[in-house]
Amino acid sequence: MKELKQQRFTGERALFGSRDLVVRDCLFEDGESPLKESADLKLYGTMFRWKYPLWYCTDVLAEDCVWYDMARAGVWYSDRVTVQGAVIQAPKNFRRCRDLTLRRVTLTNAQETLWSCTGVVLDSVTAKGDYFAMNSTDLDVTGLTLDGNYGFDGCKRVVIRNSALLTKDAFWNCEDVTVYDSFISGEYFGWNSRNVRLVNCTVESLQGLCYIDGLVMENCRLLNTTLAFEYSTVKAEVRSVIDSVFNPAGGRIEAEGIRELILEDGIVNPDRTEIVCGDIGKVSDRPEWKRDA
Repeated sequence: MKELKQQRFTGERALFGSRDLVVRDCLFEDGESPLKESADLKLYGTMFRWKYPLWYCTDVLAEDCVWYDMARAGVWYSDRVTVQGAVIQAPKNFRRCRDLTLRRVTLTNAQETLWSCTGVVLDSVTAKGDYFAMNSTDLDVTGLTLDGNYGFDGCKRVVIRNSALLTKDAFWNCEDVTVYDSFISGEYFGWNSRNVRLVNCTVESLQGLCYIDGLVMENCRLLNTTLAFEYSTVKAEVRSVIDSVFNPAGGRIEAEGIRELILEDGIVNPDRTEIVCGDIGKVSDRPEWKRDA
């Protein structure tokens, strides 16, 4: 393979259509799309300062590279890409990629990042930004730290392990999501989704876990969680007190305690949900905002 080392590249499409190339400790700046339509690339310690560096590429390995702020929309429409040990300042990275692996990657501005990708492995990734991983499928995630709202909207076939997610409106419109041994904090978790399974997780959420068809919770905790399970079909094993449960559509809820259970007759059928609970503090037939009506 040809090797380029410690060089500075400028101008549009500086290395367009490259093949079988090693790029080591180089800098790309002042020019769009420097490696567009390239294949069989190995990038080591390389820095990108301008837009669209890797579009329509295949078989790319990038180790210890940096995408600076203006290297936005960095990797789009590319297949079989592995990024390891990278720092990425630029937003809107990784769009419509297939077979994408990110290991030990820090995304300091992950706005609109990882959209519509298929076959994604995330291992020890830290991301800060809204709308992370929107409409992606077949994700295998371990050790993700996410700080940003609307994460994983519209995703399908997702497995997440040992992660911490601070994300309002996470996992909306999803199908087939399993989360193990993780912490999730954010309002309105999981609405309008199907087949969501949480195992050994801690969740903190206002009006979370609602509008879900096929919610399963195994050995989980719900902290500071109010108005949970509205219109959800649920099989929940909760090893904590739930602040309030509101109009579940059916199933079984097991908890150490429920401070308030709200079941509106005529809105849902209370007989369709089995409640197994040692202590229910209060049972109401309407939510607070209807009591003065």
